Amino acid sequence: MTEAWYELVKANAKLTQGDIIFNCPILTWKPEMPQLQATETEAEVLKGAVDAIQADVVVMSQACDLENGKVSNVILCPHLSLSAYRKDWEEAMRASGQNPTEKGWKRVCDDIRDGYMWNLAMLNSGVIKNEAIGEIVTEHRIVDFHDVYTIPRDFLESVLEQRLHPRLRLLPPYREHLSQAFARFFMRVGLPVGVSKAW
Repeated sequence: MTEAWYELVKANAKLTQGDIIFNCPILTWKPEMPQLQATETEAEVLKGAVDAIQADVVVMSQACDLENGKVSNVILCPHLSLSAYRKDWEEAMRASGQNPTEKGWKRVCDDIRDGYMWNLAMLNSGVIKNEAIGEIVTEHRIVDFHDVYTIPRDFLESVLEQRLHPRLRLLPPYREHLSQAFARFFMRVGLPVGVSKAW
């Protein structure tokens, strides 16, 4: 095990779980979903409802599945810098009539770090150096599990090779920790009626 959260890998390194990709091309749904008309097929409507955007993402597909070629599409979740997340948080607080305070911000950060905000996970900051590749500095990142994307693996790997930029990769056990947080978010079960207390 290592204290370092990341390593720096070459652009042509095989894709694996925990790879951090900036400005990744992905498909997402347009905010205004068109309604199905009698003259259109469902497929036609869906084709017109897609946008191509770029987002900062982290690879969530299991390392063993990627290593053994068991998946042709890669699962991705978006992430953003802590400073960008703070701006969004402050705007949301003001929009709901609340005053964003330093104390409130610290509590939110603690809650994300400690796993109390189910849809979010925090990645550590770091300075990652590699004599052959260079250096990348990253601040804390917030991963959001509310949005999940998929992209063809072959396409993504070709994009990364074309860019010729090294990328960050989460190291064990930090990538497994992120995967566990992802799993906890999706395995939540809300019961309509809880267990009756008989003791």
